[in-house]
Amino acid sequence: MLSHLRIKNIALIDELEIEFGNGLNLLTGETGSGKSIIVDSLSALTGERVSNDLIKQGEDTARIEGIFFINIDTDLRKLFDEAGIEVAEARTVSVARTSVRAQRERSTTELIVRRDLSLTGKNRVFVNNQLVTQNFLKRLGTHLVDIHGQGEQTSLYDTNTHIEMLDDFADARLSKMRVAESYSAMTAIKNDLAGLRADESEKLQLLDILRFQANEIKTADLKADEEPELEEEKKRLANVEKLSALSTEAFSLLYDDERSTLATLDRAAKLIDELSEYDSRFRGFDEQLTSARAVIDELGATARDFASTLEASPERLNDVENRLAEITRITRKYGGSVEATLAHLADAEQRLANIETAEFREEELKKQLAAAEQNYLTHAAALHEIRVKAAAKFAKQVEKDLGVVALEKAKFEVHIETAETHKPIGTDNVEFYFSANPGESVRSLAKVASGGEASRLMLILKTAADANEHGKSAVFDEIDVGIGGRVAEAVGRKLKDLAASTQVFCVTHQPQIASLADRHFLVEKSVTKGKTTITVRELSAAERIEELARMLAGETVTEQARDNARAMLASAK
Repeated sequence: MLSHLRIKNIALIDELEIEFGNGLNLLTGETGSGKSIIVDSLSALTGERVSNDLIKQGEDTARIEGIFFINIDTDLRKLFDEAGIEVAEARTVSVARTSVRAQRERSTTELIVRRDLSLTGKNRVFVNNQLVTQNFLKRLGTHLVDIHGQGEQTSLYDTNTHIEMLDDFADARLSKMRVAESYSAMTAIKNDLAGLRADESEKLQLLDILRFQANEIKTADLKADEEPELEEEKKRLANVEKLSALSTEAFSLLYDDERSTLATLDRAAKLIDELSEYDSRFRGFDEQLTSARAVIDELGATARDFASTLEASPERLNDVENRLAEITRITRKYGGSVEATLAHLADAEQRLANIETAEFREEELKKQLAAAEQNYLTHAAALHEIRVKAAAKFAKQVEKDLGVVALEKAKFEVHIETAETHKPIGTDNVEFYFSANPGESVRSLAKVASGGEASRLMLILKTAADANEHGKSAVFDEIDVGIGGRVAEAVGRKLKDLAASTQVFCVTHQPQIASLADRHFLVEKSVTKGKTTITVRELSAAERIEELARMLAGETVTEQARDNARAMLASAK
């Protein structure tokens, strides 16, 4: 749903902000007051192209921004992940439903969508403050708002929408999930099988390459900790004379010389012991002196022993350098480190095993694929039966409801045909057929429904299907064209029914529809100091009476019109 809309420097609008709510949101106003600008702004937030001509005269930039709360499903999550868009954690709310599903838990996520327009042509689109393309917004927009008005029936003309509506009416979610899961499993096996069926010569070449790589790595006999140990040994062998001199001198200074550290410490200990007889401050150092003597003694012995092990060996140094060179050569070819090279070996051996057993695996995969296809077809057939049973009921319900929106002579049919290819949604193609006039045969809805008819038809379809899984808003722009009185009231009731499960926006000139609003907004055009501006404000209870009276009576509002307005609002409650 759309909770907040902000428009700045668009057409005759300086700046306005509107807070919308759940249910039926009505926009009314005089003809030419600017209601279409609000609808155009919503359209811009769904990814429709926007001309720079919309920028207010005298301004260089403009902005349209909306805050939406939508339900994130697998498809939407994938869309956001592909674009690298971060979305906040969802919050779960209970949404009342008035029809088939009485109540449903929904997780809604906040999205902030913004379009910045510029006379320089540097138009930009942001979702949650991250720059995105217009194409991304157009894909996202199909989950945000459905706009139905003259020339805005795209989703109704899309046969993918038809099958979704039928499935929602049939409450086929569980069956569709089984079909999708079985299709995914079948596709995975097909992909594995296709990989096995590569050209035979390519398999042989790959076998040779993999065998060579595996043998080369195994011959090198790499060990995880070998390289750092060899580097240390190389450093030692290359500096034998220096290390011998250093360790010998260290032993002498620490232990062997008459002025060694150990001899000096012993003399100092005797002096400290004698001092302690005269002053208590020198007492208690015995343990520390003993520890110091042990450290020096051990360090000296280590230096002596190290010197005794040093032996120049050009042959061993050459062997170590050759081994290090071999490790470097192998690791450079297969990943840059010993760990990566050993991982490459494991992968090569696994691929070799797969290729060498390909014939056996291919037979196994064929059996698995046959079983997976049968499983898919079983679930698809069950879904097909659900659709067939629901189609006649859906068509009957739609035809019945069309009568109350001034389309009582209309015919509506649901055509289901078997697709030539398997799809994640089953083996069916679903298309709606429609005829508005008696004596005319039904034809594809996209070819015969006019703008006004399509708007009313979409209203009926949505209320019949009773589905809105993404929290998508529905906009009906002047759905009341050519109707009035009892029919207008019936259209209003249908809008109210839809608003029980879907946020609805409706631009209307009919007081019968406006009286049913949950929130009523007035669009006004005013001229101040020769400057024309458009404002939008939510009406209070008293203001609603005045607006309905104006819609009933016209320019001169009478007390009788006000009484009629009060009666309509009371009836609506």
